[in-house]
Amino acid sequence: MKSAFKKLPSGKHSIDAGLLFAVTLCAAISTLLIYSITHNKVLETVGSSYWKTQAFSMAVGVVAAVIISFIDYRKLVKLWVIFVPLSLGLMALTFTSLGYRREGADDQAWLNLGFIQFQPSELAKGAVILAEAQILSAMQTVDGADRHAFKYILIVSIPILFLIGVENLSTAGLLFLTILIMMYIGRVPKKLLLRTLGILALGAAVGIASIMLLGHSEDEKIEANDKMVLTEHVEGEQRKSAFEKIFHRFDTWKARIEKFADTREITPEEVDLDKDAQVAHANIAIASSNVIGKGPGNSVERDFLSQAFSDFIYAIIIEEMGIVGAFVVCLLYIVLLFRTATIANRCANAFPALLIMGFALLLVTQAMFNMCVAVGLAPVTGQPLPLVSKGGTSTIVNCIYIGVILSVSYTAKRKDEPDTPKKKKVALATA
Repeated sequence: MKSAFKKLPSGKHSIDAGLLFAVTLCAAISTLLIYSITHNKVLETVGSSYWKTQAFSMAVGVVAAVIISFIDYRKLVKLWVIFVPLSLGLMALTFTSLGYRREGADDQAWLNLGFIQFQPSELAKGAVILAEAQILSAMQTVDGADRHAFKYILIVSIPILFLIGVENLSTAGLLFLTILIMMYIGRVPKKLLLRTLGILALGAAVGIASIMLLGHSEDEKIEANDKMVLTEHVEGEQRKSAFEKIFHRFDTWKARIEKFADTREITPEEVDLDKDAQVAHANIAIASSNVIGKGPGNSVERDFLSQAFSDFIYAIIIEEMGIVGAFVVCLLYIVLLFRTATIANRCANAFPALLIMGFALLLVTQAMFNMCVAVGLAPVTGQPLPLVSKGGTSTIVNCIYIGVILSVSYTAKRKDEPDTPKKKKVALATA
């Protein structure tokens, strides 16, 4: 066990205080907000268990982060060989009877093993970042990363991106964005990246066209349901093609695209609070904040907004704490990213720098996307706010990412650090 901890010269390294402060404040805001949101008249019977679950997940995550922060990050280098195939296997199981449908959502991204329920995609995201950091660092040359690094990264990433994308397209998209940014930071040839962006743009256009053609609108679904009344439900299920069973999310994606692209002005009388409840109540929460907010614990829309403690928690932050509170929360993620970049810039080796930047980008891109959804700048996708929204697997895994970043800040060799006497002797002998 002792070998896992790197012995550091006294006074040389320390845990990054700015990063630690930002993460601690996020955890405090999360605990208080979820307590406030779930202890209301709608959730009075289950609110206590929600809050206790979040407090437990946060406590486990913090303990894991503290332990990992003092472990030498180099112990992680080859773990991607285990985590990548393990992630693929676990995600494949979500398409079997072990797949678990989360309450209030129509995805099947959870795995139910009886004694535990978790999201394999959370493990998969970390595995991809770990593998990419290792590939990029191992294939660095004087002129940048070897062009073959691009191919190896895609070989590792594409199967995971596909399995995540079938059930949660936005998660796959954010992960792919992080992968591309990491390749840019890792100095992958720009021609390859530009070519990839071109293919991606073409693929996105084809994908959106396919969704709009193959997906069913609300009216079409109602008509189809009326027809199904005339036949047996079992026969209807048997008539479904394998394509329809795998890509059952097309209807959801089409509805979200149509809602986001609809720029018509809607009068208050036309708003359907049953059909567009999340967006409508989120808008009400933001509009009723009156800039300064209603004060902690005084949210009204928490009683009506589905997933107020998860996907739309940022709307509740605005309602209770106003523009200032919203700005502070946004600033915390910016601090996280910039402090991580500072730590990465100090690293003498490429692997720790790329690893922590990948983890930070995962958290920050998801956070910014969640905020955009809450304020109506992006279509609804079901992305939680990292380190703030209620979560079990995601909360613990996100804390582990923070632990790795803190570990690098504490244990990684820095550029301005002199070589050890042993390394100097070897260098002299070689010379």
